[in-house]
Amino acid sequence: MLAVVGLAGGFAVGSAFVALLIVLDLIPRLVQLTRGHRRSGWFESALLMGALYWSCADFFDWVLPLPLAVLLVPSVFQGVFVGMLAAALTEVLNVIPILTKRLKLKEYLFALLLAMVLGKVAGSLVDWLILQPK
Repeated sequence: MLAVVGLAGGFAVGSAFVALLIVLDLIPRLVQLTRGHRRSGWFESALLMGALYWSCADFFDWVLPLPLAVLLVPSVFQGVFVGMLAAALTEVLNVIPILTKRLKLKEYLFALLLAMVLGKVAGSLVDWLILQPK
C-alpha cells in the first residue's frame, strides 16, 4: 500500500511539473531567449535527464565523494539552470511589472530588482557556507 501511495504521489508531482512547463511554455521561451532554436531538443532532453537523474540520486541516496573544487562546475550549471527557469517563469507570468504597478513602485524598479538579486545571492551564500553540514 505504501508503494502505491508513493507512486501516486510521484505521478502527481511529476504531472504538475510537466503541466507547469507546458501551460506556461517555459521551454520554448527559454529556447527563444537563448536563441537556441536548433537545439530545442537538447533543452527538453536535458530537463528530462536532469529530473530523472536527480530523482534517482535522491531516492537511492547516491553520493559522489569528490573534492569541492570539482563540485564547483556542476554547481554553477545547476545555479544557471534554476536561475534561467525562475527568470523564464517570472517573465511568462509578468510578475515584476504587475508587482511594480500594483504597489506603485515604478520609480523604485531598479532598486527592487537589485534587492531581489542580492537577497538571492546572500541567502544562497549563507545556505552554502554556513548552514550546510560539513
